[in-house]
Amino acid sequence: MSSKANASTVQVTSPDDVRNVVLIGNAGSGKTSLFEQLLKARVEGHRGDKEDAERAAQLFLASFVSGQVVVNLLDAPGHPDFVGELRAGIRAADAAIFVVSAADGVDGAAQALWEECREANLPRVIVLTKLDAGHADFDTSVAELQDAFGDGVHPTHVPTFAGPGQVAGNIGLLSLEEHDYTDGAPVSRTLNAHDDQVETYRGPLIESIIEEAEDDGLMDRYLDDDEHLDVDYLLDDLMKAVATANLFPVVPVQTGTGVGIEELLRLIEHGFPTPGLHPNPPLTTIGGEVLPQPTSDPSDPLVAQVIRTTTDPFAGRLSMVRIFSGTLRTDDVVHVSGHRSWVAGEENVAHPDHDNDERIGLIQCAVGTELRPRQQAIAGEIVLLPKLTTAETGDTLSAKDRPGVVETWPLPDPLLPLAIRAATRNDEDKLAGALQRLAVEDSTVRLDRGTGDQLVLWTTGQAHADLVLGRLVERYQVRVEQEELKIPMRETFIGGVTALGRHVKQSGGHGQYAVCNIEVEPLERGAGFEFVDKVVGGAVPRQFIASVEKGIRNQLDRGVFAGYPMVDVRVTLFDGKAHSVDSSDMAFQLAGSLAIKEAAAAKAGVVALLEPIDLVTVTVGEEHLGAVMTDLSGRRGQVLGSDSANRKAVVRALVPQAELSRYAIDLRGLGHGSGTFAREFHGYELLPSGLLDRYTKK
Repeated sequence: MSSKANASTVQVTSPDDVRNVVLIGNAGSGKTSLFEQLLKARVEGHRGDKEDAERAAQLFLASFVSGQVVVNLLDAPGHPDFVGELRAGIRAADAAIFVVSAADGVDGAAQALWEECREANLPRVIVLTKLDAGHADFDTSVAELQDAFGDGVHPTHVPTFAGPGQVAGNIGLLSLEEHDYTDGAPVSRTLNAHDDQVETYRGPLIESIIEEAEDDGLMDRYLDDDEHLDVDYLLDDLMKAVATANLFPVVPVQTGTGVGIEELLRLIEHGFPTPGLHPNPPLTTIGGEVLPQPTSDPSDPLVAQVIRTTTDPFAGRLSMVRIFSGTLRTDDVVHVSGHRSWVAGEENVAHPDHDNDERIGLIQCAVGTELRPRQQAIAGEIVLLPKLTTAETGDTLSAKDRPGVVETWPLPDPLLPLAIRAATRNDEDKLAGALQRLAVEDSTVRLDRGTGDQLVLWTTGQAHADLVLGRLVERYQVRVEQEELKIPMRETFIGGVTALGRHVKQSGGHGQYAVCNIEVEPLERGAGFEFVDKVVGGAVPRQFIASVEKGIRNQLDRGVFAGYPMVDVRVTLFDGKAHSVDSSDMAFQLAGSLAIKEAAAAKAGVVALLEPIDLVTVTVGEEHLGAVMTDLSGRRGQVLGSDSANRKAVVRALVPQAELSRYAIDLRGLGHGSGTFAREFHGYELLPSGLLDRYTKK
C-alpha cells in the first residue's frame, strides 16, 4: 500500500501490524519537531498542531500507516513536572524513540528520562538531532551516549555532510546504502567503498545484534561473508535485539530538513518490536490472585487499561485505552476495575477503589490527529473511548465474565503545595466540583485540608501548578487566590509549672462555681497528652473529674498562646473546690480550660513551639551532591548520610517542613534537572527561639 494511504482503509487484523511508539526527550531536544516531521511524511496534508501549554503537558496520540504497519505515535511531555504523563506513555508503548540533541549532549534531565525507560525495561532507539550545530560532532556524541547509557548504544546510520554543519544524508550500516537528501527527497545508492566511520561502527553493531538476537546462523554468515548479509534478515534480528532493551540503535535525524526521517520510519516498520515481543503487564483477579500474563492474542479474554483521561465541561470524558489482550467491540459490556490503593498502600480519597460494569459505546481511532469511528479494536491497538462514565486513568477494562486488574504504573508524588482559596462566593460554589473533575483527569493532583482548614493543592512543580490553575479558569471559570501556606506547628511545655483555674460567677439566680489546681509537666516527643487524677478527699467531686479533663483537652486542641494544638504534656489534677449547688459539668470544663491557660502564662519561657520535621531522601547526580548538601544545611537540615551508586547520590536528611514548601522547584535548579526527592513525616522538634515571632499569631 502507499505510504500516504488513508489509515481509515486499513483494517488491523493482527497485532503484528501495529507499532506502538512513544517519543521521549527533554525540552529543546527537537522531540516535538520530530513528531511533526514523522506525521508530515505519512499523513497527507498534515500541517502540524499549534503548540500550547496543554499540548506540551499531556500525552498526545497520532496514528498513521507506514509501509504495511500502523504506527501509533505517542508524544510524551519532556518537562519533569509531567512525568506522570510520561509513565503513562511508557505503559502504552512497546518501544521508545529517545531524542537527544547533539548540540546539548546528555544532561541531567535526559539521564532522568532514560532512567524512567530503564526501570520499565522499555526498548529504545536513540535519535540524534541538531548535528548542524557548529560545535556538534557525531563521533563525540556517540561516545557521550555510550558513556551515559552503556555499551548497548550502536549507530545504525552515520551522517554525511555537504559542508561544515550541512547534513546531506546518511549511510545505512546494515544496508550499506547511502541516502542523499541534497535535492529534498532522498536518493539511495549502493555504497561503493567503506569509509573509516562505517568500518568503525558496522562490525560492533552486527555483533551486538547477533548476541542479543541469539542467532548463531547469522554469526556464521557474518564470519563467512560480511558484505552480502541479507538486509531484511538483519532487520528481523534487529527487531528481536531491540526488544531485549539491551541494544539501542542510534539514528541521526535533521528535523529541519527531514534528513533521516525515511530511514527512521523504515526502522520503525522493520526494527521496532511488535506488541507480541514486548511483555504485557501482570494481571491479577480482583481479589489479588495472580492470573496468567496477558498475551497479545485477539481471541483471548479482553484485558485493556485506561492510559489517560481528558475531561471537558461540555463534551465529557475521553479515555485513551491500550488493549493488551482480546478484542474490544462497540456495545460490549466490560468490567471496569480501579484499585489504586494496591500501589499507594492506602485508600485514595479522590480516587476510591471501585468495580462495576459499563457498556462500551463509540470506539474511535486516530488517523493522523483526527478521530474516526471503528466497530472493533484488537490486542496491541490504542483507541479512544468517549464518555466512559466511571473509568479513570489507570483503570482496567476486562471481560465481564473474567474480571481482572492490571496494576497501574507508579505515579509521582506531588510535592509542591499551594494554599488556595476561592476569589469570590460564586467561585467558592463551583470550586469543589471543578477540582474533583481535574483530579479525575490528572492523577498527580492531590487535595488536602491543611492547618486551619486551609485548602492545599499539591502539584509536581511550578509548571504543573500553573497548568492546573489555568484549567480552573479556562475550563470551569473558577478563579482562586493563593495565600501563605500554614505550617502545622504544635505548642508544648518545656518546663514544669502549677496553676489555678477558677471559674466563679455569682450574679443572681443559679451561679457557677469550679476551682481546680493542676500541675503541668513536659513529656518526650510524640507522647501526646496524659491526664492524671490525684485528687484526694473529694476536693473535686468524682463526677467532675472528667469535666476538668475535657476542658483541658479542648483548650489544648485550640492552643494556649499561638493558636496551634498543644502536645506532649502531662497534666495532673491534684486539688480543687466545688459548690454543692453552683458546681456543674460546664463550670469545671471552663475551670480546666482556664487552668491550662494560666499555666502557660505563669512563667516566662515555659511554653514553646514545635515544628514538624520530615525525613527527606534526595536522589541527584553525583556531580551535584555538594550543592545539594550545602543547600540542605541552609534549610536547617540535619544530614544523616549519603550513598552513591550508578552515578547517582542519595542523601538522607531531617528537614523542617517550613523549609520544604518550594523545594520541588529549587531542587530542579540544584540538580540541573536530575534531582528528585521523597519526604515522609518524622516528628516534631523545638522551633529555634529566633523564629518564634514568625509563627506566633497576634
